[in-house]
Amino acid sequence: MGLSLPMPVPFSGAALRAGALEVVVLGGHLLLYPTGVCQERVAPVPATTRPPVLLLHGFTDNRSVFVLLRRALGAAGLRHVEAYNYSPLTLDLRVTARHLARRVEELCERTGQERVDLVGHSLGGLVGRYYVQRLGGDTRVRTLVTLGTPHSGTRAAPFMDAHPLVRQMRPDSEVLAELAAPSPGCATRCVAFWSEFDTLMTPVGSARIEHPDLLVENVQVMGIGHLALPAHPAVIAAVGRALDGPAPAVVTGPDAASVA
Repeated sequence: MGLSLPMPVPFSGAALRAGALEVVVLGGHLLLYPTGVCQERVAPVPATTRPPVLLLHGFTDNRSVFVLLRRALGAAGLRHVEAYNYSPLTLDLRVTARHLARRVEELCERTGQERVDLVGHSLGGLVGRYYVQRLGGDTRVRTLVTLGTPHSGTRAAPFMDAHPLVRQMRPDSEVLAELAAPSPGCATRCVAFWSEFDTLMTPVGSARIEHPDLLVENVQVMGIGHLALPAHPAVIAAVGRALDGPAPAVVTGPDAASVA
């Protein structure tokens, strides 16, 4: 889920601040959206010691959502960062996961690296997780970071059930049943960022990963809504640290720039 209007949240000062930030982020993203419609050009890859990072956007969105995150992760040339646009006509995230598998193989060949890191916002996180768990992607993906991804399904926006992708994000979907199935020996480390003010996650804890076979770190985000997750400085910094090693337990915002 990407370009979606903020939904009502419980009335409180923190909720109002998070909602106001969502409106600001939405306005900025609407301005940037046309710049990310086309697939980016494949550019020469400088030599780096860290795995390349591939960014996966959410439902109805495109790579423009990652302007700030991409700049931060690629700062000082420490990582090679690319964003993958999947088709807006996609009707099955499993098809997109198979396309992702080919893109990862191409990226590994082009960079000379054996493994990559994936960062997915909302639906993009489910695409990445399906690739890792169901298509053997754990042999290629070192770390999967998800931002506001409905791992247990969401009941938000019931009026959108006509869309097949939305139905796949419901708690009783076939896709989520596949992801809940055993995944013994999965070699990918998963880091799931979730927020109490993510109004597109119903229930809010659905953005956590709960699976006995996965190596998971669930990171709570304080005071930040769904749209702001890939754009807020505190979350961006925490994602960078998560790719470098153990993830923080809690990320605070929108005014704080520190991580507990």
